[in-house]
Amino acid sequence: MKTLRLILGDQLNYKHSWLHHKDEEVMYVMAEMLQETNYVNHHIQKVVGFFSSMRNFYEHFKNLGHQFTYYEIDDENNPQKLKKIIQQLIKTHSIQKFEYQLPDEYRLDKELKEICASLTIKTNVTSTEHFLTSRTDLKDFYKGKKEMVMEYFYRHMRKKYDILMETKKKPEGGKWNFDKSNRKKWTAETEIPKEKSFRKDVSSIVTQIQNMSIKTIGNIDEKKFSWPTSREDSLKVLRYFCDNLLVHFGDFQDAMHTDEKFLYHSRLSFALNTKMLAPKEVIDAAVNSYYEKKDEIDISQIEGFVRQILGWREYMRGIYWKEMPNYVTKNKLNNKNELPNFYWTANTKMNCLKKSIQQSLDDAYAHHIQRLMITGNFALLTQTDPKLVDDWYLGIYIDAIQWVEMPNTRGMSQFADGGIVATKPYVSSGSYINKMSNYCKDCFYSVHTKTKENSCPFNSLYWNFLSEKHEILKDNHRMNMIWSVYHKMDKETLTKHKERATKILENINEY
Repeated sequence: MKTLRLILGDQLNYKHSWLHHKDEEVMYVMAEMLQETNYVNHHIQKVVGFFSSMRNFYEHFKNLGHQFTYYEIDDENNPQKLKKIIQQLIKTHSIQKFEYQLPDEYRLDKELKEICASLTIKTNVTSTEHFLTSRTDLKDFYKGKKEMVMEYFYRHMRKKYDILMETKKKPEGGKWNFDKSNRKKWTAETEIPKEKSFRKDVSSIVTQIQNMSIKTIGNIDEKKFSWPTSREDSLKVLRYFCDNLLVHFGDFQDAMHTDEKFLYHSRLSFALNTKMLAPKEVIDAAVNSYYEKKDEIDISQIEGFVRQILGWREYMRGIYWKEMPNYVTKNKLNNKNELPNFYWTANTKMNCLKKSIQQSLDDAYAHHIQRLMITGNFALLTQTDPKLVDDWYLGIYIDAIQWVEMPNTRGMSQFADGGIVATKPYVSSGSYINKMSNYCKDCFYSVHTKTKENSCPFNSLYWNFLSEKHEILKDNHRMNMIWSVYHKMDKETLTKHKERATKILENINEY
Protein backbone atom coordinates (compact mmCIF):
# COMPACT_ATOMS: atom_id res chain seq x y z
CA MET A 1 0.00 0.00 0.00
CA LYS A 2 1.54 3.31 -1.09
CA THR A 3 1.63 5.58 1.96
CA LEU A 4 2.25 9.32 2.26
CA ARG A 5 3.63 10.56 5.58
CA LEU A 6 3.71 14.21 6.57
CA ILE A 7 6.48 15.70 8.73
CA LEU A 8 5.91 19.24 9.94
CA GLY A 9 8.65 21.80 10.54
CA ASP A 10 8.63 21.29 14.31
CA GLN A 11 8.63 17.48 14.05
CA LEU A 12 12.32 16.97 13.34
CA ASN A 13 12.68 13.89 15.56
CA TYR A 14 15.68 12.04 14.16
CA LYS A 15 14.87 9.08 16.43
CA HIS A 16 11.21 8.67 15.42
CA SER A 17 10.19 5.04 14.81
CA TRP A 18 8.87 5.96 11.37
CA LEU A 19 12.44 6.40 10.24
CA HIS A 20 14.01 3.29 11.75
CA HIS A 21 13.54 1.35 8.53
CA LYS A 22 13.36 2.23 4.84
CA ASP A 23 10.19 1.26 3.02
CA GLU A 24 9.76 1.64 -0.73
CA GLU A 25 6.03 1.93 -0.23
CA VAL A 26 6.39 5.02 2.01
CA MET A 27 6.94 8.56 0.80
CA TYR A 28 7.59 11.44 3.21
CA VAL A 29 6.64 15.03 2.51
CA MET A 30 8.03 18.20 4.05
CA ALA A 31 7.20 21.70 2.92
CA GLU A 32 8.18 25.30 3.57
CA MET A 33 4.91 27.21 3.15
CA LEU A 34 3.69 30.78 3.04
CA GLN A 35 0.80 29.45 5.09
CA GLU A 36 3.26 29.05 7.98
CA THR A 37 5.52 32.06 7.41
CA ASN A 38 2.65 34.54 7.12
CA TYR A 39 0.14 33.69 9.85
CA VAL A 40 2.14 35.91 12.20
CA ASN A 41 5.03 38.29 11.58
CA HIS A 42 8.08 36.13 12.41
CA HIS A 43 11.67 37.04 13.19
CA ILE A 44 13.95 36.55 10.18
CA GLN A 45 16.17 34.22 12.26
CA LYS A 46 13.16 32.12 13.19
CA VAL A 47 12.18 31.57 9.55
CA VAL A 48 15.79 30.85 8.58
CA GLY A 49 16.23 28.54 11.56
CA PHE A 50 13.19 26.45 10.66
CA PHE A 51 13.98 26.27 6.95
CA SER A 52 17.62 25.34 7.57
CA SER A 53 16.72 22.70 10.18
CA MET A 54 14.04 21.19 7.93
CA ARG A 55 16.44 20.99 5.00
CA ASN A 56 19.15 19.33 7.09
CA PHE A 57 16.62 16.78 8.36
CA TYR A 58 15.44 16.08 4.81
CA GLU A 59 18.99 15.71 3.46
CA HIS A 60 19.96 13.39 6.30
CA PHE A 61 17.15 10.90 5.70
CA LYS A 62 17.19 11.22 1.91
CA ASN A 63 20.86 10.24 2.03
CA LEU A 64 19.89 7.19 4.11
CA GLY A 65 17.61 6.07 1.28
CA HIS A 66 14.17 7.23 2.42
CA GLN A 67 11.79 8.56 -0.22
CA PHE A 68 11.16 12.27 0.30
CA THR A 69 9.33 15.04 -1.47
CA TYR A 70 10.55 18.41 -0.23
CA TYR A 71 9.17 21.80 -1.23
CA GLU A 72 11.42 24.79 -0.71
CA ILE A 73 9.65 28.08 -0.21
CA ASP A 74 10.27 29.35 -3.76
CA ASP A 75 9.63 26.06 -5.58
CA GLU A 76 7.34 26.90 -8.50
CA ASN A 77 5.43 23.66 -7.84
CA ASN A 78 4.86 24.51 -4.18
CA PRO A 79 1.12 25.19 -3.60
CA GLN A 80 2.02 26.96 -0.30
CA LYS A 81 -1.01 25.41 1.43
CA LEU A 82 -0.93 22.17 3.38
CA LYS A 83 -4.22 20.83 2.03
CA LYS A 84 -3.26 21.44 -1.59
CA ILE A 85 0.16 19.80 -1.10
CA ILE A 86 -1.40 16.65 0.35
CA GLN A 87 -4.11 16.47 -2.32
CA GLN A 88 -1.56 17.04 -5.08
CA LEU A 89 0.76 14.27 -3.92
CA ILE A 90 -2.06 11.78 -3.33
CA LYS A 91 -3.23 12.27 -6.89
CA THR A 92 0.21 12.33 -8.53
CA HIS A 93 1.58 9.26 -6.75
CA SER A 94 -1.62 7.22 -6.42
CA ILE A 95 -1.38 7.29 -2.65
CA GLN A 96 -3.63 4.83 -0.81
CA LYS A 97 -2.96 5.90 2.78
CA PHE A 98 -2.08 9.21 4.48
CA GLU A 99 -0.38 9.41 7.87
CA TYR A 100 0.73 12.29 10.07
CA GLN A 101 2.12 12.92 13.55
CA LEU A 102 0.04 14.78 16.13
CA PRO A 103 0.65 18.51 15.61
CA ASP A 104 1.46 20.64 18.63
CA GLU A 105 -0.54 23.68 17.48
CA TYR A 106 -4.32 23.57 17.71
CA ARG A 107 -4.85 25.24 14.32
CA LEU A 108 -2.81 22.57 12.53
CA ASP A 109 -4.44 19.80 14.51
CA LYS A 110 -7.84 21.12 13.41
CA GLU A 111 -6.74 21.56 9.81
CA LEU A 112 -5.33 18.04 9.51
CA LYS A 113 -8.47 16.51 10.98
CA GLU A 114 -10.48 18.41 8.37
CA ILE A 115 -8.13 17.33 5.58
CA CYS A 116 -8.41 13.69 6.62
CA ALA A 117 -12.20 13.95 6.75
CA SER A 118 -12.17 15.15 3.15
CA LEU A 119 -9.99 12.34 1.82
CA THR A 120 -11.33 9.08 0.37
CA ILE A 121 -8.24 7.07 1.30
CA LYS A 122 -7.23 5.55 4.63
CA THR A 123 -5.70 7.92 7.20
CA ASN A 124 -3.80 7.46 10.44
CA VAL A 125 -2.28 9.66 13.12
CA THR A 126 0.56 8.81 15.50
CA SER A 127 2.61 10.37 18.29
CA THR A 128 5.64 12.58 17.71
CA GLU A 129 7.38 10.36 20.30
CA HIS A 130 8.86 13.46 21.91
CA PHE A 131 7.06 14.58 25.07
CA LEU A 132 7.08 12.85 28.44
CA THR A 133 3.31 13.29 28.78
CA SER A 134 0.30 12.88 26.55
CA ARG A 135 -1.97 15.78 25.69
CA THR A 136 -4.40 14.79 28.44
CA ASP A 137 -2.09 13.68 31.27
CA LEU A 138 -2.14 17.07 32.99
CA LYS A 139 -5.90 17.35 32.72
CA ASP A 140 -6.26 13.92 34.30
CA PHE A 141 -3.72 14.72 37.03
CA TYR A 142 -5.60 17.83 38.19
CA LYS A 143 -9.08 16.36 37.87
CA GLY A 144 -11.11 17.36 40.93
CA LYS A 145 -8.49 19.82 42.18
CA LYS A 146 -9.29 23.53 42.65
CA GLU A 147 -5.90 24.83 41.48
CA MET A 148 -3.41 23.55 38.93
CA VAL A 149 -0.21 24.52 40.75
CA MET A 150 2.78 23.40 38.68
CA GLU A 151 4.81 22.29 41.71
CA TYR A 152 2.63 19.21 42.40
CA PHE A 153 2.74 18.13 38.77
CA TYR A 154 6.51 18.59 38.79
CA ARG A 155 6.90 16.38 41.87
CA HIS A 156 4.71 13.76 40.21
CA MET A 157 6.97 13.81 37.13
CA ARG A 158 10.12 13.53 39.24
CA LYS A 159 8.72 10.40 40.91
CA LYS A 160 7.35 8.92 37.70
CA TYR A 161 10.65 9.19 35.84
CA ASP A 162 12.92 8.70 38.88
CA ILE A 163 14.82 11.92 38.26
CA LEU A 164 16.90 13.42 41.08
CA MET A 165 15.33 11.04 43.58
CA GLU A 166 17.16 9.44 46.53
CA THR A 167 14.27 7.02 47.12
CA LYS A 168 10.85 6.62 45.54
CA LYS A 169 9.51 9.41 47.75
CA LYS A 170 12.57 11.39 48.84
CA PRO A 171 14.05 13.99 46.45
CA GLU A 172 17.78 14.51 46.00
CA GLY A 173 19.07 17.07 48.47
CA GLY A 174 16.03 16.77 50.74
CA LYS A 175 13.94 19.40 48.92
CA TRP A 176 11.85 19.34 45.76
CA ASN A 177 12.57 22.90 44.76
CA PHE A 178 15.63 25.11 45.15
CA ASP A 179 14.08 28.17 43.51
CA LYS A 180 15.15 30.46 46.35
CA SER A 181 18.76 29.67 45.43
CA ASN A 182 18.15 30.67 41.80
CA ARG A 183 17.81 34.42 42.31
CA LYS A 184 21.35 35.77 42.48
CA LYS A 185 22.42 38.96 40.74
CA TRP A 186 25.35 38.34 38.40
CA THR A 187 28.57 40.34 38.63
CA ALA A 188 31.68 40.14 36.48
CA GLU A 189 33.50 38.36 39.31
CA THR A 190 31.89 35.12 38.10
CA GLU A 191 33.22 34.45 34.62
CA ILE A 192 30.74 33.29 31.97
CA PRO A 193 32.06 31.03 29.19
CA LYS A 194 31.17 32.26 25.72
CA GLU A 195 28.03 30.61 24.37
CA LYS A 196 28.28 27.71 21.93
CA SER A 197 27.46 29.17 18.53
CA PHE A 198 27.92 28.44 14.86
CA ARG A 199 29.03 30.60 11.95
CA LYS A 200 26.83 29.41 9.11
CA ASP A 201 26.25 31.16 5.82
CA VAL A 202 22.48 31.28 5.33
CA SER A 203 22.47 34.04 2.73
CA SER A 204 20.83 31.83 0.11
CA ILE A 205 17.85 31.16 2.39
CA VAL A 206 17.59 34.87 3.25
CA THR A 207 17.52 35.66 -0.48
CA GLN A 208 14.71 33.15 -1.02
CA ILE A 209 12.71 34.72 1.82
CA GLN A 210 13.20 38.19 0.37
CA ASN A 211 12.31 37.05 -3.15
CA MET A 212 9.06 35.59 -1.83
CA SER A 213 8.24 38.95 -0.16
CA ILE A 214 7.86 37.31 3.24
CA LYS A 215 7.50 40.03 5.85
CA THR A 216 9.80 39.47 8.83
CA ILE A 217 11.06 41.34 11.88
CA GLY A 218 14.45 41.53 13.53
CA ASN A 219 18.03 41.35 12.30
CA ILE A 220 20.36 38.65 11.01
CA ASP A 221 24.03 38.26 10.16
CA GLU A 222 23.47 35.93 7.23
CA LYS A 223 27.16 34.95 7.11
CA LYS A 224 27.31 33.98 10.80
CA PHE A 225 24.02 32.30 11.72
CA SER A 226 24.57 30.96 15.23
CA TRP A 227 21.65 28.64 16.03
CA PRO A 228 21.80 24.81 15.89
CA THR A 229 20.00 23.52 12.80
CA SER A 230 20.74 19.80 12.89
CA ARG A 231 20.82 17.05 15.47
CA GLU A 232 24.62 17.13 15.38
CA ASP A 233 24.61 20.86 16.16
CA SER A 234 22.03 20.40 18.88
CA LEU A 235 24.04 17.69 20.63
CA LYS A 236 27.07 19.99 20.61
CA VAL A 237 25.08 22.74 22.34
CA LEU A 238 23.81 20.25 24.91
CA ARG A 239 27.30 18.94 25.62
CA TYR A 240 28.67 22.47 25.90
CA PHE A 241 25.97 23.39 28.42
CA CYS A 242 26.68 20.36 30.58
CA ASP A 243 30.46 20.89 30.48
CA ASN A 244 30.61 24.67 30.87
CA LEU A 245 27.36 26.32 31.96
CA LEU A 246 25.45 23.96 34.25
CA VAL A 247 27.84 24.73 37.12
CA HIS A 248 26.25 28.16 37.63
CA PHE A 249 22.94 27.81 35.77
CA GLY A 250 20.74 27.85 38.85
CA ASP A 251 22.63 30.64 40.61
CA PHE A 252 22.00 33.20 37.88
CA GLN A 253 18.88 31.72 36.32
CA ASP A 254 16.93 34.96 36.92
CA ALA A 255 19.78 37.44 36.53
CA MET A 256 20.01 40.08 33.79
CA HIS A 257 23.00 42.15 32.66
CA THR A 258 23.73 44.61 29.88
CA ASP A 259 27.03 42.89 28.97
CA GLU A 260 25.78 39.30 29.00
CA LYS A 261 22.90 38.20 26.78
CA PHE A 262 22.96 34.48 27.52
CA LEU A 263 24.62 34.17 30.95
CA TYR A 264 24.53 30.46 31.89
CA HIS A 265 21.37 29.60 29.95
CA SER A 266 21.54 26.55 27.70
CA ARG A 267 19.98 28.02 24.51
CA LEU A 268 18.50 24.56 23.87
CA SER A 269 14.87 25.64 23.50
CA PHE A 270 14.93 25.87 19.69
CA ALA A 271 16.49 22.40 19.39
CA LEU A 272 13.92 21.05 21.86
CA ASN A 273 10.88 22.72 20.32
CA THR A 274 11.77 21.52 16.83
CA LYS A 275 12.34 18.06 18.39
CA MET A 276 15.94 17.73 17.20
CA LEU A 277 16.55 16.92 20.87
CA ALA A 278 14.23 14.99 23.18
CA PRO A 279 13.47 16.32 26.68
CA LYS A 280 14.45 13.05 28.35
CA GLU A 281 17.86 12.93 26.69
CA VAL A 282 18.52 16.56 27.65
CA ILE A 283 17.53 15.90 31.27
CA ASP A 284 19.56 12.68 31.39
CA ALA A 285 22.66 14.37 29.97
CA ALA A 286 22.46 17.20 32.51
CA VAL A 287 21.71 14.91 35.46
CA ASN A 288 24.55 12.55 34.52
CA SER A 289 26.89 15.53 34.31
CA TYR A 290 25.75 16.59 37.79
CA TYR A 291 26.44 13.15 39.26
CA GLU A 292 29.86 13.05 37.59
CA LYS A 293 30.80 16.46 39.05
CA LYS A 294 28.96 16.60 42.37
CA ASP A 295 32.00 18.21 43.94
CA GLU A 296 31.63 21.13 41.50
CA ILE A 297 27.90 21.34 40.76
CA ASP A 298 25.42 22.08 43.54
CA ILE A 299 21.96 20.44 43.58
CA SER A 300 20.38 23.88 43.11
CA GLN A 301 21.97 24.20 39.65
CA ILE A 302 20.64 20.93 38.23
CA GLU A 303 17.26 21.07 39.97
CA GLY A 304 16.53 24.49 38.46
CA PHE A 305 17.31 23.14 34.99
CA VAL A 306 15.29 19.94 35.41
CA ARG A 307 12.33 21.96 36.72
CA GLN A 308 12.22 24.03 33.51
CA ILE A 309 12.04 20.99 31.22
CA LEU A 310 10.44 18.18 33.21
CA GLY A 311 8.10 20.51 35.09
CA TRP A 312 7.39 23.76 33.32
CA ARG A 313 7.64 22.67 29.68
CA GLU A 314 5.41 19.61 30.05
CA TYR A 315 3.04 21.56 32.30
CA MET A 316 2.60 24.32 29.72
CA ARG A 317 1.84 21.82 26.98
CA GLY A 318 -0.79 20.21 29.19
CA ILE A 319 -2.39 23.57 29.96
CA TYR A 320 -2.49 24.39 26.25
CA TRP A 321 -4.34 21.22 25.26
CA LYS A 322 -6.62 21.36 28.28
CA GLU A 323 -7.73 24.94 27.62
CA MET A 324 -7.78 25.23 23.84
CA PRO A 325 -9.49 26.51 21.76
CA ASN A 326 -11.02 29.01 24.22
CA TYR A 327 -7.64 29.98 25.64
CA VAL A 328 -6.97 32.35 22.73
CA THR A 329 -9.92 34.53 23.76
CA LYS A 330 -9.10 34.89 27.46
CA ASN A 331 -8.73 38.47 28.70
CA LYS A 332 -9.70 38.39 32.37
CA LEU A 333 -8.31 41.86 33.09
CA ASN A 334 -10.04 43.36 30.04
CA ASN A 335 -6.84 44.96 28.75
CA LYS A 336 -7.23 46.70 25.40
CA ASN A 337 -4.31 49.08 24.87
CA GLU A 338 -1.97 48.96 21.89
CA LEU A 339 1.50 47.46 22.17
CA PRO A 340 4.00 50.35 22.26
CA ASN A 341 5.83 50.99 18.98
CA PHE A 342 9.22 50.49 20.59
CA TYR A 343 8.57 46.75 20.93
CA TRP A 344 9.42 46.66 17.22
CA THR A 345 12.33 49.11 17.31
CA ALA A 346 13.84 49.17 20.85
CA ASN A 347 13.66 52.96 20.56
CA THR A 348 12.89 53.74 24.20
CA LYS A 349 14.67 55.61 27.00
CA MET A 350 13.89 52.81 29.48
CA ASN A 351 17.16 50.90 29.55
CA CYS A 352 15.74 47.54 30.64
CA LEU A 353 13.26 47.52 27.76
CA LYS A 354 15.78 48.93 25.30
CA LYS A 355 18.31 46.21 26.09
CA SER A 356 15.82 43.34 26.24
CA ILE A 357 14.01 44.32 23.04
CA GLN A 358 17.20 45.10 21.10
CA GLN A 359 18.57 41.71 22.14
CA SER A 360 15.34 40.08 20.96
CA LEU A 361 15.58 41.87 17.62
CA ASP A 362 19.27 41.01 17.19
CA ASP A 363 19.23 37.41 18.43
CA ALA A 364 15.60 36.19 18.37
CA TYR A 365 16.27 35.37 22.01
CA ALA A 366 15.68 36.59 25.55
CA HIS A 367 15.70 34.43 28.64
CA HIS A 368 12.60 33.78 30.73
CA ILE A 369 13.02 36.64 33.22
CA GLN A 370 13.57 39.20 30.47
CA ARG A 371 10.37 37.93 28.86
CA LEU A 372 8.39 37.77 32.10
CA MET A 373 9.61 40.71 34.17
CA ILE A 374 10.74 43.22 31.54
CA THR A 375 8.76 43.04 28.29
CA GLY A 376 5.86 41.06 29.79
CA ASN A 377 5.69 43.10 32.98
CA PHE A 378 5.61 46.37 31.06
CA ALA A 379 2.94 45.11 28.64
CA LEU A 380 0.75 44.11 31.59
CA LEU A 381 1.33 47.34 33.52
CA THR A 382 0.35 49.31 30.41
CA GLN A 383 -2.74 47.10 30.11
CA THR A 384 -1.96 45.91 26.59
CA ASP A 385 -4.37 43.69 24.67
CA PRO A 386 -3.07 40.13 25.32
CA LYS A 387 -3.70 39.18 21.68
CA LEU A 388 -1.12 41.76 20.61
CA VAL A 389 1.31 40.54 23.25
CA ASP A 390 0.81 36.94 22.08
CA ASP A 391 1.54 37.84 18.49
CA TRP A 392 4.71 39.72 19.42
CA TYR A 393 6.12 36.87 21.51
CA LEU A 394 5.10 34.25 18.96
CA GLY A 395 6.82 36.17 16.19
CA ILE A 396 10.01 37.48 17.76
CA TYR A 397 11.49 34.41 19.47
CA ILE A 398 13.09 31.55 17.58
CA ASP A 399 11.74 28.99 20.06
CA ALA A 400 8.16 30.29 20.06
CA ILE A 401 5.51 27.78 18.97
CA GLN A 402 1.98 28.48 20.11
CA TRP A 403 1.66 25.49 22.48
CA VAL A 404 4.49 26.83 24.63
CA GLU A 405 4.27 30.55 23.87
CA MET A 406 0.60 31.16 24.61
CA PRO A 407 0.31 29.64 28.11
CA ASN A 408 3.52 31.44 29.06
CA THR A 409 2.37 34.77 27.62
CA ARG A 410 -1.40 34.91 28.04
CA GLY A 411 -1.26 32.87 31.23
CA MET A 412 1.95 33.41 33.19
CA SER A 413 2.95 36.82 31.86
CA GLN A 414 -0.33 38.65 31.22
CA PHE A 415 -2.65 36.90 33.72
CA ALA A 416 -5.27 37.04 30.96
CA ASP A 417 -6.50 33.56 31.90
CA GLY A 418 -7.46 34.80 35.37
CA GLY A 419 -5.21 32.45 37.29
CA ILE A 420 -5.19 29.13 35.43
CA VAL A 421 -1.40 29.21 35.18
CA ALA A 422 -0.21 31.89 37.60
CA THR A 423 -1.61 32.35 41.09
CA LYS A 424 -1.18 36.13 40.84
CA PRO A 425 -0.16 38.70 38.21
CA TYR A 426 3.60 38.89 37.74
CA VAL A 427 3.98 42.65 37.99
CA SER A 428 6.58 44.73 39.76
CA SER A 429 7.88 48.26 40.07
CA GLY A 430 11.42 49.12 39.03
CA SER A 431 12.82 47.81 42.31
CA TYR A 432 12.72 44.15 41.20
CA ILE A 433 14.48 45.00 37.94
CA ASN A 434 17.14 46.90 39.88
CA LYS A 435 17.56 43.96 42.24
CA MET A 436 18.10 41.39 39.49
CA SER A 437 20.06 43.43 36.92
CA ASN A 438 22.31 46.39 36.22
CA TYR A 439 19.81 47.90 33.77
CA CYS A 440 18.86 50.75 36.09
CA LYS A 441 22.44 51.94 36.55
CA ASP A 442 22.69 53.81 33.23
CA CYS A 443 18.99 54.44 32.61
CA PHE A 444 17.59 57.82 31.64
CA TYR A 445 15.05 57.36 34.44
CA SER A 446 15.65 57.02 38.18
CA VAL A 447 14.46 53.83 39.81
CA HIS A 448 14.83 55.43 43.25
CA THR A 449 12.21 58.15 42.82
CA LYS A 450 8.50 57.58 42.49
CA THR A 451 6.43 60.28 40.81
CA LYS A 452 8.94 62.83 39.48
CA GLU A 453 9.33 63.52 35.76
CA ASN A 454 12.48 61.41 35.65
CA SER A 455 11.11 58.60 37.83
CA CYS A 456 11.14 55.05 36.46
CA PRO A 457 7.84 54.58 34.59
CA PHE A 458 7.46 51.10 36.11
CA ASN A 459 6.97 52.69 39.54
CA SER A 460 3.80 54.69 38.85
CA LEU A 461 2.48 52.19 36.33
CA TYR A 462 2.68 49.51 39.01
CA TRP A 463 0.51 51.34 41.55
CA ASN A 464 -1.84 52.52 38.83
CA PHE A 465 -2.29 48.92 37.66
CA LEU A 466 -3.18 47.80 41.17
CA SER A 467 -5.67 50.64 41.44
CA GLU A 468 -7.23 49.94 38.05
CA LYS A 469 -7.55 46.18 38.65
CA HIS A 470 -8.40 46.30 42.34
CA GLU A 471 -11.97 45.05 41.96
CA ILE A 472 -10.87 42.05 39.92
CA LEU A 473 -7.88 41.14 42.09
CA LYS A 474 -8.86 42.25 45.60
CA ASP A 475 -9.73 38.73 46.78
CA ASN A 476 -6.50 37.15 45.52
CA HIS A 477 -4.93 35.80 48.72
CA ARG A 478 -1.47 35.72 47.13
CA MET A 479 -1.65 39.51 46.98
CA ASN A 480 -2.62 40.13 50.61
CA MET A 481 0.73 41.67 51.48
CA ILE A 482 0.75 44.13 48.61
CA TRP A 483 -2.89 45.01 49.19
CA SER A 484 -1.96 45.86 52.76
CA VAL A 485 0.67 48.31 51.48
CA TYR A 486 -1.73 49.66 48.88
CA HIS A 487 -4.49 50.37 51.38
CA LYS A 488 -2.07 52.11 53.75
CA MET A 489 -0.75 54.43 51.03
CA ASP A 490 -1.97 57.99 51.51
CA LYS A 491 -4.42 59.19 48.87
CA GLU A 492 -2.22 62.04 47.70
CA THR A 493 0.66 59.70 46.84
CA LEU A 494 -1.64 57.29 45.02
CA THR A 495 -3.18 60.19 43.11
CA LYS A 496 0.28 61.34 42.01
CA HIS A 497 1.11 57.82 40.84
CA LYS A 498 -2.12 57.63 38.86
CA GLU A 499 -1.61 61.07 37.31
CA ARG A 500 1.91 60.19 36.22
CA ALA A 501 0.77 56.79 34.93
CA THR A 502 -1.98 58.45 32.90
CA LYS A 503 0.58 60.78 31.33
CA ILE A 504 2.85 57.84 30.52
CA LEU A 505 0.02 55.84 28.96
CA GLU A 506 -1.14 58.77 26.88
CA ASN A 507 2.39 59.38 25.55
CA ILE A 508 3.73 55.86 25.74
CA ASN A 509 5.90 56.00 22.63
CA GLU A 510 7.80 59.01 23.95
CA TYR A 511 9.19 57.09 26.90
